[in-house]
Amino acid sequence: MLDQREKEREISKAIIRFEKEFMGRGPLDARTFIIEDMVLVRLKNVLTQAELKLAAANLNNRGRYLIKQMRQELLEQGRPLLNTVIQDILKIGVVSLHTDISAKTGERIIVFTLEQKPEFEKE
Repeated sequence: MLDQREKEREISKAIIRFEKEFMGRGPLDARTFIIEDMVLVRLKNVLTQAELKLAAANLNNRGRYLIKQMRQELLEQGRPLLNTVIQDILKIGVVSLHTDISAKTGERIIVFTLEQKPEFEKE
């Protein structure tokens, strides 16, 4: 059994891999935090150059809205994969997934709620 930090690193690597393979571009930085029965993943710089240009065009925030909608839909398509990744790493089922992305900063937050709190080796 791995300790909490090792599991958090493993989840970060898996989410980066998902972002690269499924979304087309990986984040420049990813951090994962396991808090009670939740997994919080913070991804930085996830937007493509085209998305950054669209977000910068001040069209009454329409570009940002479109980016958020597209990214939300793509993540919904990949939800089963993400749930499986978390379940395989932690050996605990995922109850729900919540996410939001900032088209202004290029940061995405993903929160998984789990069936129970994971147990880890003591460090």
